[in-house]
Amino acid sequence: MVKVVVCGAAGGIGQPLSLLLKQSSLISHLALYDIVNAAGVASDLSHINTASKVTGHVGKDSLAEALTGAHTVVIPAGVPRKPGMTRDDLFKVNASIVRDLAQACAQYCPTAFILVISNPVNSTVPIVCEVLKKAKVFDPRRVFGVTTLDVVRSSTFVHQIKPQFEPHSNRITVVGGHSGATIVPVLSQVKQVRFSDEEIKTLTHRIQYGGDEVVKAKDGAGSATLSMAYAGARFTNSLLEASVGGKRGLVESTYVHLIGNPGAEWNVQATGGLQYFAQDVELGPQGVAQVKALPDLSVEEKKLVEIAIGELKGNIAKGVSFITEGGATPAAKL
Repeated sequence: MVKVVVCGAAGGIGQPLSLLLKQSSLISHLALYDIVNAAGVASDLSHINTASKVTGHVGKDSLAEALTGAHTVVIPAGVPRKPGMTRDDLFKVNASIVRDLAQACAQYCPTAFILVISNPVNSTVPIVCEVLKKAKVFDPRRVFGVTTLDVVRSSTFVHQIKPQFEPHSNRITVVGGHSGATIVPVLSQVKQVRFSDEEIKTLTHRIQYGGDEVVKAKDGAGSATLSMAYAGARFTNSLLEASVGGKRGLVESTYVHLIGNPGAEWNVQATGGLQYFAQDVELGPQGVAQVKALPDLSVEEKKLVEIAIGELKGNIAKGVSFITEGGATPAAKL
């Protein structure tokens, strides 16, 4: 049985994400957890004519039941970004939510794959890893920051100015992190089309700050939920195809803990000793099969990576210190 748990399943990302995952033939049990409304979402989705069972779990008292036996846990839980709100602002609220869910995973499904969507990913992934380290169940191959939306946006935005570029089948590598200047699309390695210097500059900025377009357009009603749900489902399905379906050669860009992951040694040196970095990763039965080496970068992209590294150092330190300097609470309080 392949049990996939969505934590935050009744939210703006969680509902469409759960709908998309219900369509996967690789999932036999879809468990939906939230502090409210998860039972209703589960009942609704259970009427869809695919084979997976759907269960709803509401409130902290049901978290153990939701997580026990999980193969994969996807975490979109948290508050959305509002106009004028940075991802750093989100940290104050979402850090505690992610910490508590990570502690529950350590207790009830310590070998599950954990896919973190909750922003700010640059900091919430280190929170999850530090919690698992404290519980002595950390495996760097099994924790992922879902940065797939940056990849999806890259292909979409390129197609909009270069219609001959097919956006669904052509993937663009994005490295760094998952916020603003930490997002570095490697446009120099796109072989299907050519860009002018001005086009690269414009595309890079739009990919880095594409989320702001949605926040502004929703006028206070939320952030990128539907596109994020699509991106989250895409990454989850890729991981399941590799870990359950046995498909080889699947590569996705994702934010991972470099130290201890196969192939990551070179990347640690290239990023100035960073513990976390988004890069192309080949997926396999145990999660990370290999972290690919950084692609050849243009002079401008190298400058952008240096900027990203500088910001990531602070983002990572914030997540780590949240746990190591008193952010953690006993799992028994869940």
